[in-house]
Amino acid sequence: MIDKVLILNQDFSAIAVCSVPKAFLLVYLDKAEMVAKSPGNFLHTVSIAYPVPSVIRLQHYVRVPYYGIALSRHNVMRRDHYSCQYCGTAKNLTLDHLLPRCRGGKTIWQNLVTACSRCNSRKGDRTPEEAGLKLSKAPRKPSLQSFLQLHVDTHNQDWRSYLGMEV
Repeated sequence: MIDKVLILNQDFSAIAVCSVPKAFLLVYLDKAEMVAKSPGNFLHTVSIAYPVPSVIRLQHYVRVPYYGIALSRHNVMRRDHYSCQYCGTAKNLTLDHLLPRCRGGKTIWQNLVTACSRCNSRKGDRTPEEAGLKLSKAPRKPSLQSFLQLHVDTHNQDWRSYLGMEV
C-alpha cells in the first residue's frame, strides 16, 4: 500500500509529499482534488470505501517559500541511495565528512557522504584521496525536484509525469 502522496500546487508543480491520511483529509475537506488514485487501495468506513490518493492537486495556488532540503542524517542517506559512496555496500552505514571536522570540515551537503563503518574507519581523519578511497559520485545539495524523484519507486510510478521524468 502507498504510504506517501505527492502534493501538486494549483499549477501542477510539485511542492511536497505527505501521508495518506493528510492527503485524504485535504480531498475530503475540498481543499484539494485527487489527480491519481492508488490502484486497488481503499480507505474503508462502515459503509463506504474511498480510493487512496497517490497524487493530489490543491484547489488554490499556495505560495511556498523554498528553504531547501533539510540537512539530516536520513536525507543524506536518502540522497546517496542508502549505500556506501566508497564501496557500494548497504550495511552498517554511517555519515562521513570528506574533509574531517578536526581539520576544519563543515557539516554541509557538499562535505557529507554515506559510508559504511569499515570505509569510514579506513579513511579516519584523512581526505578520501589521502586514504586511497574513490567516491562513486561527488556530493551535492539536492534540489526539491531531485529529492522528490527519490520517492518514485514501484509504489508510485504515476508521480513520474508530474516530476518531469520519463513515463
